[in-house]
Amino acid sequence: MREIKAKDITKAVAQLCQQANFELGGDVLLALRDARQNEESPLGKEVLGQLIENARIAQEERLPLCQDCGTAVVFLEVGQEARISGGDLYAAVAEGVRQGYTQGYLRKSMASQPFSARINTGDNTPPVIHTEIVPGDKLRIMLMPKGGGAENMSILAMLKPGAGRQGIIERVVKAVDTAGGNSCPPLIIGLGIGGTAEKAMLEAKRALLRPVGKPNPDPEVARLEKEILVRVNALGIGPLGLGGTITALAVHAEVMPTHIASLPLAVNLQCHSARHKEVVL
Repeated sequence: MREIKAKDITKAVAQLCQQANFELGGDVLLALRDARQNEESPLGKEVLGQLIENARIAQEERLPLCQDCGTAVVFLEVGQEARISGGDLYAAVAEGVRQGYTQGYLRKSMASQPFSARINTGDNTPPVIHTEIVPGDKLRIMLMPKGGGAENMSILAMLKPGAGRQGIIERVVKAVDTAGGNSCPPLIIGLGIGGTAEKAMLEAKRALLRPVGKPNPDPEVARLEKEILVRVNALGIGPLGLGGTITALAVHAEVMPTHIASLPLAVNLQCHSARHKEVVL
């Protein structure tokens, strides 16, 4: 049994909060550069150039990529041979978020009593934590600051099984069309297909952790991702909703078995500031 100290988890999470908010991933930057090259709209090209420049300034000057520093969504893969010592795992993660957002001067966006007083918690806690037990003796921490504008455009559609592949495509395209510029395109579109309502929603968000544009290993799912991307980019919404041929950078779908009477479809839109970092302890 390998021991992982709670204080080391807190330190790692604090660092991830700042790294994710200051440093756009290389995969995202490459996708934005490719988009700028392929975008047919002059205004769209200009917007994409500004997004790339924004990323450069953020990393060099240690400034947030976006004024919305997001909900701290944390995915934990806990090795079954690992033991957390010196404190509670979730408390250690929350303390890391508290320290990271406070020390990094990141905007705190979490409001308690969401349907009444909406009082800011003051330190961007609590984080949203998803935990999976996996083989091994390590702890993998993946942190995603998820902005409110894109998150607000998420949908869950409980389709009839007969809707099939075409029904999925039409519903995803409708979701992006309805969102328009509100989700701050160009987007990465996360899809969860199958399972149950809550499982589809979780997998749609988890799909956003995949390197941008990396296709699903299942050829059938990869073809679906490609077709949806073509359909979405034909909408003409363009970068930041100002018109153009690049509305989305990628579609990432996760598919799982489901009940014979169900076809859950979750759509989670990620804005161009597709921030996430990870570490293994």
